[in-house]
Amino acid sequence: MGDRFEITTEGGEFHVDVLALSSARGPAKVAQTLYRETDASRAERIKLAEERKAFMRFTPAPQARPSKRDRRKIIQWRGER
Repeated sequence: MGDRFEITTEGGEFHVDVLALSSARGPAKVAQTLYRETDASRAERIKLAEERKAFMRFTPAPQARPSKRDRRKIIQWRGER
């Protein structure tokens, strides 16, 4: 208790403080009462989410799914095969 963890995922970086420990595995609602995300971490996460949303406004969505030929070109361009 009282420890601070830095958790890195695809969604970003989180800093959480451990408030209590549980002796058994339980539901998510109970687990959420055992830790708290720091205010700075929450603010940074919200800021990054807003930046991602703003970036998506400038990136047009494709009109349709890529064809099989298009997918092959994409895979070749990425160097996956």
